[in-house]
Amino acid sequence: MADLKKHVSPDPRAPNHEVTLGYSAPALHQVDHVGAPPQDDIANLLGAKSPGVARIEALSAHFTLWDRVALFVGVFIIAYSYSLDSTIRGTYQSYALSGYELHSAIATVNTVRTVIAAAAQPTAAKIADVFGRVELVLVSIFFYTLGTVIEASTTGVAGFCAGSLLYQIGFTCVILLVEVIIADTTSLRSRLLFSYIPALPFLINTWVAGDVAETVLEVTGWRWGIGMWAIIYPVTCTPIIGALLAAGRRARKAGAMDSYRTPYQRFGAKKLAVALFWQLDVIGLILMIAVFALILTPFTLAGGETMRWKEAHVIAPLVVGLFCIPLFVWWERRSRHPLVPLSLLKDRAVWGALGIAWMLNFAWYMQGDYLFSVLRVAFDESIKSATRIASLYSFSSVITGCIIGFIVRFRIPYLKPFIVAGTTLFLVAFGLLIRYRGGTGEAYRSGIIGAQILLGIAGGMFPYPTQASIQSATKHEHVAIITGLYLATYNIGSAFGSTVSGAIWTQVLPGEISSRMTEAEFGANATTLVTYAYASPLQFILEYPVGTPERGALIGAYRHTQRLLCITGMCLSVVIITFSLCLRNPKLGEEQSLPDAEVSDASSRGEGSVDGLVAPGSAKGGFFARLWK
Repeated sequence: MADLKKHVSPDPRAPNHEVTLGYSAPALHQVDHVGAPPQDDIANLLGAKSPGVARIEALSAHFTLWDRVALFVGVFIIAYSYSLDSTIRGTYQSYALSGYELHSAIATVNTVRTVIAAAAQPTAAKIADVFGRVELVLVSIFFYTLGTVIEASTTGVAGFCAGSLLYQIGFTCVILLVEVIIADTTSLRSRLLFSYIPALPFLINTWVAGDVAETVLEVTGWRWGIGMWAIIYPVTCTPIIGALLAAGRRARKAGAMDSYRTPYQRFGAKKLAVALFWQLDVIGLILMIAVFALILTPFTLAGGETMRWKEAHVIAPLVVGLFCIPLFVWWERRSRHPLVPLSLLKDRAVWGALGIAWMLNFAWYMQGDYLFSVLRVAFDESIKSATRIASLYSFSSVITGCIIGFIVRFRIPYLKPFIVAGTTLFLVAFGLLIRYRGGTGEAYRSGIIGAQILLGIAGGMFPYPTQASIQSATKHEHVAIITGLYLATYNIGSAFGSTVSGAIWTQVLPGEISSRMTEAEFGANATTLVTYAYASPLQFILEYPVGTPERGALIGAYRHTQRLLCITGMCLSVVIITFSLCLRNPKLGEEQSLPDAEVSDASSRGEGSVDGLVAPGSAKGGFFARLWK
């Protein structure tokens, strides 16, 4: 927050010389769209004239320093709430599914959740642009609370999955919201630093999440551990809502909102509903969900039995999903408001960043999807220790990212060098994960901790900088859409990661357990042991501690499976490095977006050079110089 006070400056174009955060607020003539008359073309629901964009620009023009402080404090509070919840909810999910004797369904649940998240991101972005940021908070509260209540109260796995999907919609909305609000109110050079405000809670949650999860499981159980967030989350949303409403009240007093009318007031219910149907691209959303959900989910459902691939409930979704691909492409090419803005995808600054977002989570989930279970079973860690080790990635990445943010803000106004270095370090970390994939000795414990920290350091050097990079390539009216698209691609990568990790897990692990728990060694009870160990491993390890033959066989099976997962992640990391080299390397200034954003001619972008590197615009340096353009 020290940067918040030091780098504010009065903007002579703002009423009463209100202060702005490192960039000039939009000129007042740009805010005139807030009061657009009812006869305005309804096509203006999205884009530069969309009510939500015009409204936040009006608010930004009247933000005081303390408004911004209150807003960022609100962002931190809401981020602390959902980050702690998401950290420990993964632990509760493992116990819930293990209790339903469906532990291997973790990947299936995660796959469907991430597909829903991918579909919700662009929709949430358009809702924020049409209706406003506060309205998106309310949508988030509704779905987050409803899903949490269903998850906590259901008595079957179907209800648990349904609740997790509704929760995911609410969670996705708030993730997008905080990133868009930060982009609305910061300059390009400051954005990376302030983008880490929502991630700061991980510095605390890494150490308290294990205690919270363990205490709740011992005292009340996983149901209350999930259900209590139906109360906590709405309460923690009130500061950010209050900050936005207070700024809105000041803008109205200044007269900037006198003629503002909501989309409903401007167009009426029927006309607005029809316009939203087309501009939210509902048909495209349905097709996208169908493509990813129907193709990816069967890979996690087939299990370890080859014969199940011949069953109708596995084949039918694959066939329908493949059939939906050409339909989705055909529809998006002809839609007036496609989910994917094709014009923006022509810029390598955009598609390179989207490639990184996709492959990052694809690779991370290879080692992370079953990490908690691997730590409990193969490393014999306690609930608290396993939760903390699984959170080390977030902890390390936040510390590293904040340091990088300060460097970009005060010393080196470029992003690409850090992104390329981070992706390379990501590859090295996977090498360590292959080596330390399971074992009960102190050396193995130190190895997995070191590998997770190194992975986190790499993760602090390129995911958020890549997000800031793609935002710099677009105009302000497209920031929400491009951020939603980036986060959607991020979630698609998660879906692919959950799918492939789930497929490897379900295809390999049962056979590995069976080959180690043979009848020759364990007698007639071997088949029962194999089924029990695979379906409910967290209960199995309580009955068979380290040192027993049964536990030794299970540890060996887990080590082999985790090795295959980490090798896959390492191969994907090579692709991430390739995408990082495709990014542009513009010099970041105090403006909110680059003056030549969305200009296709690369020569007009004013790209500079990092101190000590060859200037990207220069012909000197040959191939290596061109890598930094």
